[in-house]
Amino acid sequence: MKTMIALGLAASLAALPGAHAQQSGVTRTDLQRHDLGIPGREAIQVRVDLAPGAVAPGHSHPGEEIIYVLAGTFEYQVGNDAPVTLKAGGVLFVPAGIVHRARNVGQGVASELATYVVEKGKPLVVAAP
Repeated sequence: MKTMIALGLAASLAALPGAHAQQSGVTRTDLQRHDLGIPGREAIQVRVDLAPGAVAPGHSHPGEEIIYVLAGTFEYQVGNDAPVTLKAGGVLFVPAGIVHRARNVGQGVASELATYVVEKGKPLVVAAP
């Protein structure tokens, strides 16, 4: 229950430009948000930093997520696929509505640039049941 509340809080704070939200070693910084030429869609970019050993628990988004690893080492699990480990320069695509999670498996802070193409007006982060 605490995780769901923390994710809801993180999602709410991420909607504010330049906001920082702490959740068990996870910091999200909203970088930009713009309407797209596709009605009802918007693009959002967020920097996500995970402390060593921190986990972003299972969640989904109302659209696609495109991840670029800036620093450190992440282990991602998307849906029922086998986990993948990515280092700086690695990329990952997460389809709309698919539950996924991330974990920092490195020694230092792991950082990613997350670009979302999502339905406008919906919560960016939806906690998995």
